[in-house]
Order: sequence, then structure tokens, then C-alpha cells
Amino acid sequence: MNFQVDAFGTLVIAVIVLFIGRFLVHRIKFLRNYNIPEPVVGGLIAAILAFLLFKFFGISAKFSSEIQTILMLMFFTSIGLSASFVKLKEGGSALFIFLLCVIGFVLVQNAVGISLAKMLGLDPLIGLIVGSITLTGGHGTAGAWGTVLEQEHGIHGAIVLGMASATFGLIIGGVAGGPVAKFLIKRYKLETVDNDPNDDTPAHDNSAAFEYRRKTRLITADNAISTLGMFALCIFVANQMTEFSKGQWFELPTFVWALGTGVIVRNVLEHVFKVNIFDRAIDVFGNTSLSLYLAMALLSLQLWLLADLAGPLVIILVAQTAVLALYTSFVTFKVMGGNYDAAVLAAGHCGFGMGATPTAIANIQAVTDRYGPSHKAFLIIPLCGAFFIDIINAFVIQTLIKFF
Repeated sequence: MNFQVDAFGTLVIAVIVLFIGRFLVHRIKFLRNYNIPEPVVGGLIAAILAFLLFKFFGISAKFSSEIQTILMLMFFTSIGLSASFVKLKEGGSALFIFLLCVIGFVLVQNAVGISLAKMLGLDPLIGLIVGSITLTGGHGTAGAWGTVLEQEHGIHGAIVLGMASATFGLIIGGVAGGPVAKFLIKRYKLETVDNDPNDDTPAHDNSAAFEYRRKTRLITADNAISTLGMFALCIFVANQMTEFSKGQWFELPTFVWALGTGVIVRNVLEHVFKVNIFDRAIDVFGNTSLSLYLAMALLSLQLWLLADLAGPLVIILVAQTAVLALYTSFVTFKVMGGNYDAAVLAAGHCGFGMGATPTAIANIQAVTDRYGPSHKAFLIIPLCGAFFIDIINAFVIQTLIKFF
């Protein structure tokens, strides 16, 4: 029996899931100590409950994909609208260095996947599927490349395998970041005084996107209306560009167009027309869409897809998890300076190295909520994880497929 849940029902359930996650994180010391994001906790509880209902009673629910897509586009648009060239310049050499760490990991991830696939007697392209196609790319990339691999390279079941692998990655990406950061902070004695979760003083104007998510943002109705107008413009243009670019060499996912349009709109208004951009309103809408989108994404997970992963593929995915933890702990952390900011960046790298950009930001929010702010992480992670990583990943995938 399958139930259809409309947009409003999906929104209500997502809010409940978020409150459940918040309640459990505040009450269970283990979750709090290991910095597991609230949307991940609540979403996993809901996904497990959905699995049990499907397994024992044959009951499943299909949630509104439209509202989830809108929230995803709002989240990526908020990153674009927050990407002032001034802030991009502030990221400086650290952004470039972190980008090199990301490139290195994408190559390592694919090397592990392809090598283990060969050792286990599988097609090397299957190793690529359980490599950066799904683990760095997420569900969207899994679906797009799964179709290509099925139709053009004869990899039967590539889409199902990709979705199952991406589901595994999204869960691990959200769970691994906090413990990795805790390990690094404790081992190298980087711990600061814990933040007060009830501190509701206003955030300062120079804070980066998604930073200080629990702080009060002082906005007015006029600010909210003009900001919503910018969001709507960016998403409208993104939808039009998605249709226009279909089948063209410059075809890109809608969320990339939304992010890119946000960058252009922000900087044209700010630097050409000298319009005062209200970052506080962008922050509020961005954080709201992030939390709700992540809750919905986990709520919609069909955990029974993981049953489609055969033994050899589980071996590859477990190995990828170990490689992710080692790489972020001993490469990303060391290269980025071996300090507190580097530990937070390592947690973020776990998020999109084996999950998605929303998971990465949720990871660093969970860590900084407990251990203190990291302005550098909130500058670098959104820019690198949402934009550069997709371009890098697409180039690496296309190059590797040519060899196999």
C-alpha cells in the first residue's frame, strides 16, 4: 500500500522530523558528543521507521518531490547569493588549497573503487559507480550517469546500483563528519569552550553564509520581500536555462544554474547598481531551506535499496568509508593547517566527499555549535562543495570513462 503525501503534508512531516532530531541530540549524550547533525538524526529515525513499515506491512509513502526540489534550489541559490566577490577573495589561498585536497580525494576515491572492482572480478565501471559518481556526486549525478552507463556501456542496473550507493553515502557522510572532527579536536587538543546553545544574541554583519545558525537575524518585511524576489528570479532563470541547455555542450543540472545565477545577481546588484544586499535575510532563508531539504531527503530514503548491494559492492563501500576517514584526518586536516579550522573543514569534507553539500554544511554547523565558530570553514565549504566539486567531478568521470 502506497500513500501519496502532498507538499503541505511533506512539509509538516519534515518539521516534525527536525524537532525529533533536535530533541534526541539534546537528550542523548552520544549524539551530542559526536556532533551528529539534527536533520540527520531525525531523518534516519524516520527512514528506519519507513523501512520497517515497508518490510513488515508493505506500507510505503511517496513524499512531494516538488517541495523538496524547491527547497534544494533555494538552498543552492542562497549559496550563490552569498558569494560576494569580496567574500570569495577573503577565502583566498585557503580556498585554492582546500580545492586541491578535494581534487586529490576524488582521484583517490575512484582509484579505490576501480581497483577493488577489478580485484573482485567486477567491471571497472562499477567501481566508478561506487566511486565519485555516487559518493561525491550524490543522487542527482547517480541518476544522470547511471542512464549513460546503462545505455551506452551496457552496465545493467547501473541506476539502481547508483541510487543505493548514493543512499549509503548520504547516510555515512552525515554520520562520519562529527566523529572525525571530534577525534581531531581531542587528539590535538584544539577544543575551545563549548558554545551556549541558548545564546540568541544577533550575529555580526560579517558572518559567512550559514554561520551562527542559532543567532538572531534582524530582518524586516521589506528585506524579506526583496530577498524572496531575488530567490524567485534565480530559480526562474535556472529553470529556463535547464530547458535551453538540454542536449547542448553546456548542459548543467538546475541547481548549478541556480547557484551560478545567484552569484551573478548578487555581484551585479552589489557592484554595478550599488544595491545593499541583505545577507541576514539570505542567511535565514538559506538555513531554513537547508534544514528542511536535508530532513526531506533523509525522510525520502528508501533504505530497502541497500539490499540491492551485493557482497562485493558492500566491501567497496566499507573501504571507501575507511579511506574517507583516513584522508580527511591525515591529508585534509594536515594540509589545511592542523588547527581547529582544519578540523571543521575535515568534517565538511566528509559531508560532500561521501554525501552532498547540504550534509557538509550540516556537519560543520553541528561541530561549530559545540566547539565554537570557524569563519574560514563557512567561507570555504559552501563555495567549494556546491560549485567547484561538481565541475571537478564531472571532468574526472568523463576522463575515466574514456579509458574503460
